[in-house]
Amino acid sequence: MNERKSRFSSLSGIEIHRLYGPDDLKNWSPDRDLGRPGEFPYTRGIYPTMYRGRLWTMRQFAGFGTAEDTNRRFRYLLEHGQTGLSVAFDMPALMGLDADDPLARGEVGRCGVSISSLADMERLFDGIPLDQVTTSMTINGPAPVLFAMYLAVAEKQGIPFEKLGGTLQNDILKEYIAQKEWLFPPAPSLRLVTDVVAYCADRVPKWHPISISGYHIREAGSTAVQELAFTLYDGLTYVEAAVKAGLPVDRFAPRLSFFFNVHNDFFEEIAKFRAARRLWAREMERRYQPRDPRSLQLRCHAQTAGCSLTAQQPMNNVVRTTIQALAAVLGGTQSLHTNSMDETLALPTEEAVRLALRTQQIIAEESEVTNTVDPLGGSYYVETLTNQLEEEAQEYFRRLDAMGGMVAAIEQGFPQREILEASQRYQREIERRERVIVGVNGYVEQEERPIPILKIDPEVERLQVTRLAELRKARDPFKMAGAVASLQEAVAGGENIMPPLIEAVKAQATLGEICAALKEVLGTYREPVVL
Repeated sequence: MNERKSRFSSLSGIEIHRLYGPDDLKNWSPDRDLGRPGEFPYTRGIYPTMYRGRLWTMRQFAGFGTAEDTNRRFRYLLEHGQTGLSVAFDMPALMGLDADDPLARGEVGRCGVSISSLADMERLFDGIPLDQVTTSMTINGPAPVLFAMYLAVAEKQGIPFEKLGGTLQNDILKEYIAQKEWLFPPAPSLRLVTDVVAYCADRVPKWHPISISGYHIREAGSTAVQELAFTLYDGLTYVEAAVKAGLPVDRFAPRLSFFFNVHNDFFEEIAKFRAARRLWAREMERRYQPRDPRSLQLRCHAQTAGCSLTAQQPMNNVVRTTIQALAAVLGGTQSLHTNSMDETLALPTEEAVRLALRTQQIIAEESEVTNTVDPLGGSYYVETLTNQLEEEAQEYFRRLDAMGGMVAAIEQGFPQREILEASQRYQREIERRERVIVGVNGYVEQEERPIPILKIDPEVERLQVTRLAELRKARDPFKMAGAVASLQEAVAGGENIMPPLIEAVKAQATLGEICAALKEVLGTYREPVVL
């Protein structure tokens, strides 16, 4: 019988058979490879009851304009049923620049909230009790600085650090691999990440000090296999660094978390989450032999694929996001952000972000997919895909081990080249119409009706620049300079960065001033050419 195509394959290039059955799982053991929810190897989920006990956290990513603008959006989302905060910072903050830096011109508050000082962070969380919400902060190169500001805000609110819950992305390795927003070279950057891990283990025990991110790796054009392999190997690299720094694995591993992309290939994405849990558990057990079972459990946040959204026919993005969100839920995520339909055009409007949140709520409350744990477990197709993803990720692990680890591989440009080649293959498939993107290379409409988009007032930048000038006039310059000098001495001497960093932000040193001072000690980095 004729078929539509000569070859069917997943987005990762895995060949998909017409039908799956027992022969595809000949060496597969339900006890060894599937298990039960809440038990090793956690293929079916890290908790015995999963969503029957508690729904995933609905954590919509938000941030734009001034701290006050984003504070209002936070309150709006909480009023409409969001259960956790997630902060998007603007490009200057992501690059460790103050709002009045010449390099920040035109970017202040555009792609996230503008935060340059402790005063900005206080405005961002004004009236929000930090012991009653969990906060995720998507920040990497300057992560310790923004985290120090957050801790200082909590201290001012009178909240003990032991009561703070949330996540710091703080994943610097994926910056060199994919997102390209680093401040320092890989080795000293890894040391700063380890400092935050150690500090949280001692002082902020409910905090996740790293959210190891595959999301940006996928957004850069990787396959699901590459996202899975590079993300988990990054995680193992952080574990190795912390262990070498003298931290027992069970002291910090239970607080590690992961962040995955959810793309269009519905079953491959579900299998990716299941393979990730199993592979992480097996590798952690093999490499580090932890005693606490929580050290083997992969906890993750998921976000629907921004790179899958189209400017053409943007209403179609609602459907894409719904399918992706359902895949994340069936895959067993602990937290989820659903993209808004207009995010390929601008930061989302309130109406668009409300619809994105309602998408999660409808899946949770109306679809009934939460009634049983891992409803696709035992499917010949899903289990075969899970096995294939795990096997192909393990092959990447072997290659990375042979190169001397992820830092050495990054310096050689290996993961960067692999992702570049994958993104080029995908683009060629679209251009040849081997993969149809509705509204882009198929079902195209010549005339499209524009939709309302959010526009950032240029006054935001002027206001932030003025505030920084006022802050610099009002602060004690000797106290600030002394705190920054003490920070540099501590970093140069190998001390943990967090205590002097907290003192520096409390002395009103700005984000840009602190990052510039750290560059004097830690240096800068230029990546290898990978073309």
